[in-house]
Amino acid sequence: MSERKPSREIVGKLVVTKEGKRLGVVRDITFETRSGELIQLVITSTTSYASSLNLEKGKGGELFIPYSAILAIGDFVVVNEEDTR
Repeated sequence: MSERKPSREIVGKLVVTKEGKRLGVVRDITFETRSGELIQLVITSTTSYASSLNLEKGKGGELFIPYSAILAIGDFVVVNEEDTR
C-alpha cells in the first residue's frame, strides 16, 4: 500500500478479510513516531471470527492487525487473513 491517508480517515472503518469476513472496527493505529510508518491497526468491537484468529491481543481486549496484512483502505479496511499471523 503506497497511498497515504490521514488517520482520521481510517479510524472507525470496518475491518474485513479479502473473503468478506468481518473482524471489527478500527479504534486506533500505532506507528513509528520518527518515520510515521504505520505498524498496526488496533481493532475493537471484534467478531467471534476475529477472536478465533491468532491475533495479538491488548489488555483491554482489542486486537492488533499488522500493517503488512492490509490490502486496501476504502469504505472498509481489507486485510489478508494469512498475513495476520
